[in-house]
Amino acid sequence: MTRQRPPRTASPEIYERIYKMFVAPVSAFDCGAKCAAHNDGVPVCCSTEAAIPIVDKHEWKLLKSRTDLWSEYKAPDKATEKELSDLHHDCVAIECKGFMHCERDNRSMSCRTFPFFPYIDRDGDFLGLSVFWTFEDRCWVQSHLQIVNLRFVDEFVTAYESLFEVDRDEFTANRDHSASMRRVFARFERPIPLIGRDGLLYKVTPRDHKVMRARFAEFGRWGFYEKDAAAAPAKNWTQLDPASLTGLDAPGKAAAD
Repeated sequence: MTRQRPPRTASPEIYERIYKMFVAPVSAFDCGAKCAAHNDGVPVCCSTEAAIPIVDKHEWKLLKSRTDLWSEYKAPDKATEKELSDLHHDCVAIECKGFMHCERDNRSMSCRTFPFFPYIDRDGDFLGLSVFWTFEDRCWVQSHLQIVNLRFVDEFVTAYESLFEVDRDEFTANRDHSASMRRVFARFERPIPLIGRDGLLYKVTPRDHKVMRARFAEFGRWGFYEKDAAAAPAKNWTQLDPASLTGLDAPGKAAAD
């Protein structure tokens, strides 16, 4: 009997299952209000001037069946057209009606996960969550990683495990992005922040690929938030990984999960 080749992309049904289980916010804070103060009142992750949502064509099919919130993104200029010209043929650039019209159940995967992506090491192991570092000067969360809730981490990991089982292109894209991060951070001589699948904080030294336990204070604060006092940590850090808070100038009381 001939073995059937597994699909290379996730079906709309798989995305629908992921949407049902991946509902946790990043934190107890309204992080959009933090960055919106520096972006004309609009959260950075909700502005196509800062970040254009990219979805798989099957995710796009699901979204269109659920809501009229989203439409295909129309590039406003030649530079943006060129930027989007190398999109994978299975991907679509989209935009929503704006953050004031947000339907949380109908957020795309890129909305649910921002500012994180699944970090994959050079051996092909999915180790946990790291950050889209090009937004670190504008994204409040990246300067306050201690606010991340464990429920978000757990749902993020489960969601990407489901995707990677059926979509090798998704896995390859994130593996390649992780490799790019290692090259960039090696030049910067900076450790890569990693929130592990086990809910603990790590750092990756990009030149030798070592993974070690870390403290939030090692990663610093950036851009608009460089001089901020650290936000109160989520309960999971004080309970599961208290050593990660050593040296962090944060209030002692943890934020509610």
